[in-house]
Amino acid sequence: MTGVASDTASNRLIVLGLNHRTAPVAIREEVAFEAAALGDALTDLRAQPGVNGAVILSTCNRTELYCDADKNGGDRLSDWLAQHRGLSEGARDALYLLDDIEAVRHAFEVACGLDSMVLGEPQILGQVKQAYAAAQAGGTSTPVLNALFQQVLAVAKQVRTDTLIGASPVSVASTAVTLARQVYSRFDKLTALLIGAGETIRLTARHLRSNGLERMIVANRSVERARGLALQFGAYAISLGEIPTHLAEADIVFTATAGSQPLLDAPMVEAALKRRRSRPVFMVDLAVPRDIDPAVAELEDVYLYTVDDLHEVIQRNQQRREDAAGDARRIVEESARRFLELLATRDAGPLIRGLRSSVEQVRDLTLEQARRMLAAGRDPAEVIEFVANTLTGRMLHAPSTRLRQAGAESDVMLTRAAAELFGIKDPDIPDEDR
Repeated sequence: MTGVASDTASNRLIVLGLNHRTAPVAIREEVAFEAAALGDALTDLRAQPGVNGAVILSTCNRTELYCDADKNGGDRLSDWLAQHRGLSEGARDALYLLDDIEAVRHAFEVACGLDSMVLGEPQILGQVKQAYAAAQAGGTSTPVLNALFQQVLAVAKQVRTDTLIGASPVSVASTAVTLARQVYSRFDKLTALLIGAGETIRLTARHLRSNGLERMIVANRSVERARGLALQFGAYAISLGEIPTHLAEADIVFTATAGSQPLLDAPMVEAALKRRRSRPVFMVDLAVPRDIDPAVAELEDVYLYTVDDLHEVIQRNQQRREDAAGDARRIVEESARRFLELLATRDAGPLIRGLRSSVEQVRDLTLEQARRMLAAGRDPAEVIEFVANTLTGRMLHAPSTRLRQAGAESDVMLTRAAAELFGIKDPDIPDEDR
């Protein structure tokens, strides 16, 4: 496991997990948490020694524990995950451990889609929100984790607003639907014919629906499979043999089957175009071998794209996202630094209050002594000198004692920190090291 240890604070932010970069799907399945079991897992994790709070993010591509824990929490988290999920040795080897600035930076990158399999994909942000909401509902989040995840959501929003990381589609289904937008400005009055019932067609149907298209026809060799998909989108299911009857209804055609011969030839499409009275048809053939005869592309009023055409667009869009990722990472880096500075300021609050209280006690005691001296008729100049000397001696007694001890123990870190804190030029510290 990799990570950066921190001994400067009793508690720290820790991320322990694995993802698509460090583990194959077989191992990711071992570690994944089902949604129904997430509440109990959070409670059990929160009950571990040294763990103040926890958020668990579990998706198909990653499982990560975000914890507010003590400085030895990394090993405990690894042991807990191994026991709770019954991890194999291979799964443990795939784990990564991040803390402090690395943990914060990673959390921001995940929510922004910078650590996703598809660069800039937006689904992960919703999954992060759900993970945080589950921790809040289960009472396992802490003020530190609340601050982190609120900032995570804010940074993700800023990246989406200020960069083009998600502007260009990079999946086959989303790219195909985006190309259809070049032919039709509105989808709400259109009909789509989807040929096939696999994952690609399902994703295409989802993108069409999210763009406002309501009427779909699903055609498949197995009408039962077509009905199963059609039910998810309120569509109409038909067999492949019924395609000629319904083809004229389709303004948009997507096809992705595993057949060896074209399903749509030029005469069939030409007959449909005549019935459509030359209204254009947008077609995307996502199959290999192709489902649509290449001769169809020669017909007027047909806009036909193949999977190779889409891949060219995807590569261009992927490059645009890579370019935008540089801007996104700069936002992440600056935001992570500011967040840790804010966290450090908040962590210093109790120390500052304690220091102020201690100094005020010394002040009150010295003032009371001075008042008694004045009441006894002592010379005011003598009393002022007493107050000045006594305050100086009492306030410097504890730090002077500790610094002498540090000098005797060669504690260079403490003496340098004291020099910086009090703005003192230490002759033993070279100027280039200040």
